This record gives sequence, structure tokens and C-alpha cells, in this order.
Amino acid sequence: MKKFIRTILSLCLVVAATVTTAGAQGKFTYDNIARGELSARSGGSFRSMNDGEHYTANRMGAIIRYDYATGNPVDTLLDTTTTGLPIFFRSYEFSGDESQIMFTYNSRSLYRRSAFSSYAVYSRATGKLDVIGDELRMAILAPSGDKVAYVKDNNVYIYSIADGSHTAVTTDGEWNHIINGVPDWVYEEEWAIDRTLCWSPDGKRLAWLRTDESHVKEFPFTQFNTADKESNYTSIYSYKYPKAGEQNSFVTLWVYDTTDGSRKQVDVGPELDQYVPFFDWTPDGKLYFFRINRLQNHLEIVLNEADGTQRTIYEEKSPKYIDAISAETITFLDDKRFIIRNETATGWMHLYLYHTEKGLLNPITSGEWEVTNVVAMDNKNIWYISTERSPLQRDFYRIGINGKNKKRLSTADGTWSVSASAGCKYYVANYSTITTPTVSTLHKGDGTLVRVLEDNAALRETIKEINMPLKELFTFTTPEGYTLNGFMIRPANFDPNKKYPVLMTQYSGPGSQEVTDSWFVSWEDALVQEGYIVACVDPRGTGYRGEEFKKLSYGIMGRLETEDQISAAKYLATLPYVDAERIGIYGWSYGGYMALNCILKGADVFKSAISVAPVTSWRYYDSVYTERVNGLPQTNAEGYDEPSPIGYADRLKGNLLLMHGTADDNVHIQNTYNMLSRFVQAGKQLDVMIYPDANHSMVPGGSTHIRKYMIDWCKENL
Repeated sequence: MKKFIRTILSLCLVVAATVTTAGAQGKFTYDNIARGELSARSGGSFRSMNDGEHYTANRMGAIIRYDYATGNPVDTLLDTTTTGLPIFFRSYEFSGDESQIMFTYNSRSLYRRSAFSSYAVYSRATGKLDVIGDELRMAILAPSGDKVAYVKDNNVYIYSIADGSHTAVTTDGEWNHIINGVPDWVYEEEWAIDRTLCWSPDGKRLAWLRTDESHVKEFPFTQFNTADKESNYTSIYSYKYPKAGEQNSFVTLWVYDTTDGSRKQVDVGPELDQYVPFFDWTPDGKLYFFRINRLQNHLEIVLNEADGTQRTIYEEKSPKYIDAISAETITFLDDKRFIIRNETATGWMHLYLYHTEKGLLNPITSGEWEVTNVVAMDNKNIWYISTERSPLQRDFYRIGINGKNKKRLSTADGTWSVSASAGCKYYVANYSTITTPTVSTLHKGDGTLVRVLEDNAALRETIKEINMPLKELFTFTTPEGYTLNGFMIRPANFDPNKKYPVLMTQYSGPGSQEVTDSWFVSWEDALVQEGYIVACVDPRGTGYRGEEFKKLSYGIMGRLETEDQISAAKYLATLPYVDAERIGIYGWSYGGYMALNCILKGADVFKSAISVAPVTSWRYYDSVYTERVNGLPQTNAEGYDEPSPIGYADRLKGNLLLMHGTADDNVHIQNTYNMLSRFVQAGKQLDVMIYPDANHSMVPGGSTHIRKYMIDWCKENL
């Protein structure tokens, strides 16, 4: 898994932006935004090679090796035009020793992270091309480069590159019953994984998760087959979706030994109703796995010793829930030491050095700020991104694993994102502010600037020519005494003596963050050009302000967030340039849920609301996400039902636009239909837009239409 797939290093070669249709008039449209003409766009993604001195890039079907120091091409590792592979492959990866290159192509999306794809492996030494198969759920190269494990029809297979043979590791896979090697829907969505199998470092053993979802309730939805002109009938798509409080799948962990063909089940504990989302191998070939209870307030990382015994090498508990559990929660440095990310120890997400036998050795970072992600590490240093100077910004640091010799490597204010080469010999930094487009630079691991890759000068000139809307950050204090962060977008020709209608945009979900000091362009910018102000506020329960602030919403998901958005609207109404009678609110997904709550519970504050793909009752949403923050509906009925907009349909006074896709596998259109039923019962009028066969992102077909529709709707209703 992560140990054998080289980290992608994004050298952002930003394309100069030119507004092609409206720039001469000093105005732009949503079409300009949709085409990316106002965005700092990356020219490609590059992969670091093992030596940390070179990277590879796909150039029209040729994989070319470049030198970091000079940026010059060194040689061509493969030209797919001579191998029979499609030029436009989806992705590629090297084996651990870089002797083999595996390609993914002909992909057909399934859910958010999964797809059915074709895979092929190219040998750099012999020039041989092995086509592994088509319609595979996933495939991974063994680090030894001689085998490929893949999943087809819910079963795990191993392909031998030496003789071209296929060996079935499992045979019991069946749709909607047994899954081997890939996650079920809820594991994929909420644990953010697309595979549940991994090779040992020597490539001799394969660990995989077997998921039994036979007892999980199915959720069917109608497919209208709008893209199929030959079909006169609808069809039904049905899959397993565990809703809050309902039965989850049961998982077991297995290991296959390629030397003798044996299969052994790993003891993950007697509890069936638990999560085992992450597992991997230590550098010396020991298997470890995460064990998380149903309420997600107890985490154990268990190590399997060579003699078959087990030890819990890390344990974490919380009276509420443990957030941000991922494969990156633990990283091994060598046979005994490992790095842990933990927020419950001090209330802030920080790094700690542990030993498998001695336990905690020392904290690495500390303070009332958070480590947001680790960029790279070796046995001496860690390179990481944090909020140390401001929760609205991201800075880049290097620190010793002993917690000493910390150095800030980011050299300008704003938000930094960084990708590193192997061993962090080089890194690419991309930084911006809310008013300044991205600058991309290449550095050595100690922070020394090698060269500026792109300063986005052309885009900056374009922005001046089209009178880009004005963006600024602000704060305000709620009646409860909480200081909340926000941003505001005003027209370029803003007149403080005029009164402007305001559309509030927000997401508001637990641990999320919308307000940052970073460059962005969105559909709302086009609305601002029509004489509107757009504002956004992150309420209580959002992220990067410490555990206490984030977990204020525990057990009452949506209640405090709604109060804060209503307070934000009342604050905006006091500004001399805001038309207090024309304040609206918009949101998608969790934000759509919030928009509904605000137009109903804040009926005297909001004139209009747009709700896209909303959750309308947490009883309808999946178990992992919902129960983490809200507990079980069986023990917290009030926390599920009181914040639900379904119970307040009779309060609707303003204008409401409700939108959803019929093929939304994430937030089911059941949510919108139940909300509509309550509005009908209450005799309320509203506007509804349904997108046939569209998913949670309104794909296919609706992504551009929905944003243009919202702009036009605001012009008529706000």
C-alpha cells in the first residue's frame, strides 16, 4: 500500500489564464470560471523516484524521468505508443524496486473513490507488457515486482509476471454478500479507502479484509437510463448501505502465504460490531491493524508478532469520539519506533514518538495549534504542515523526532501545501492568500529555494483586467461569546453607500473548514458580479480550532451550527452596506441540511435558501459518519430528531430551492422526498430541481447546469 506506491509530487506548472469571452468588457461569466480561466491550474502530476533526485511525469503517453535540480529530462522510461497501451491511462505506479510499472486505464467509476479498470504491467528490464485483466476493482504490485494482487468479482487473485498464471486466493465473493480485498460502500466513503489488501515488504504474504455484508440492508434506487437511447424501461440499482443504528458489515482479516498457498485468519477480537479499516506491515514484516469500536471512541493498534502472539502497541480513548483516524495515524520509522497523530492527549492534533515495547518516548510537537498533515519523515526529522501561526493559514515546518530544532520553512503568509520527494531531498511548495493566486516553488529539503516554477503573473494581470470581486477575511462574536471566522466577497465596484443583497455560503460540517487565507474561485464570484455580496462563516463544530471547539456539536449535530449561521446573518444585517431584507443562504450536502434548518428556524432572518443534496434526517445517513458525532439513534433520539428540518416544514416563509440527483449513492434522494412530503402536508410552496441519474456531485451532466441555475434563481428570488 502506501509503502510501495511512490508519493505523487505535484509540480504546478500553472497555465496562464485568459478570459476569452468577457475580459474586454471588464466582466466575466460562470462559463469563464467553469473553464478554469480564473484558476491557478496544475500542468501535471509528477512522481518521485526512490533516489529522491529524480521524478517522472506522463508526457502524452511517455513516462519521462527528470532531474529535480535542473528540471531537465534525463531519459524516457516508457513510450506507451510503442507498447499498445492507451495513451490516456488513468494512473501509473512503480514496484518497490522500480523494475515494473503498472498502468490503470479504461476506468469506469463506481463510487467516490472506486472504479472498474484495466491494468497492465510493463517490465523496464525486458520490455515485456503483461495485461492483467479488465473490469478489475483494483490491483497492486508486490514490492518485489514479480506479482500483482487484484480484485475481480469480489474475489482476490494473484497474477504471476514470470509465467502469466492467475491464482485464486478467495472464491466466496458475491455481490451484496461477500467482498474480498476492497471495501464496502461505507468503509470506502467514510474511511476514505479504495482497497483492503496489502503486500508484505518481501512480497511473499498478502493480507486482505473479508467483508460480510449479507445481513446489511440494501438500498435500491431507480436508474432512468437517460444516457441509453435504446432502453424504454427503468432499472434498479441496489447496494448495501448501513444507516445510523442499523446493522454494519462484519469484517475478518486474513493472510495468504505465496510460498505454500496457505491462508490464515488473524484474530481481530471477539467483537463483531467493530471497525477494522486499516492494516499494514511494519518494515520488518509484522502485520498490524486498527481496531475501533462502534461508537468510535476507543482505538487500538494491534501488532502481530512473528510467533503469532499479539500486543496492543497504541491505545486511545475519548469521552466523545476520536476524529481523523486514517492510515496516517501511525507511521513506522524502523523496527521499533513509530509516529502517532493524536488530538485527545492535549486537545490539539500533534505528533508523538512511540516505541513498540517502551510506549511513549516523547511528544514531537505541542501547543494550542494543530498539525494538519505530515509531508515526509525519516529517522531523524519530520516535515509537516500546521496552523501554528493562524487557524486560517497553513505553514510548513521541519522538526527533529526528538521534538527539537524546529524550523519554519514557509517564507510567506498564507496557506501552504507541500509535496516532497523521497526522503524530502526536494519539495514543491504551493502557497496563496485569499487575494493572491498560487505561487509554486521548488526547494531543497532544508528550505533552500531552487527555482520559482510559476508566479502566476499572467493570471494576476487577467484578474486586474476583469475587475475580480474583492475578497477579505473577517471575524464576529456570537451572543454566546464565540468568535467565528468568515470571509466576504464584494463586487469590484463596491460602493459602501449602497445596500447589497447577501448570499451566505457554508458547509458547517464537523471538523470541516471553509474559511482559509487561500486563493479560490467559485460560482459565487459570478453571482457577486451581478451586484451581490457573498459571505461565509465557519460555525461551532468546525475544524482546526482545537478538539473542544470541534466537538461542541457532539450529540446535537446541526443545532449549534444553525444558531451560529442565524447569528452570522443577524451580524451581517447590521452592516451599513447590507440590505437586511435580502439575506439568503446556500449549502450542499451537510451545507444543504444547514440551509434548510436556517430558512426554517431563521424564517424572520433569511429571505431565501438554496439546499442541494441535503441530509434531512440523520436517521437516513450512514452509520460511520453519523454515529461518530451523534452517537446511536437508539440512545440519542433527541439528538437525531430535534435538529432535523423535517419537523419544521410548517415554518417556511421565504423562497426555497431544493435540488437533488436521483442516483445519489451518498445522500439518498429519500432525504429530499421526505422533506418535500412534509412541505406538501404543510401547504408550502417551493422550487424543486431534480437531476435524473446524477450522483452527489450532480454528475453526469448537471455540474454546470446547477450552478448557472442557482445564479439565475438568486437574481429572481434574493
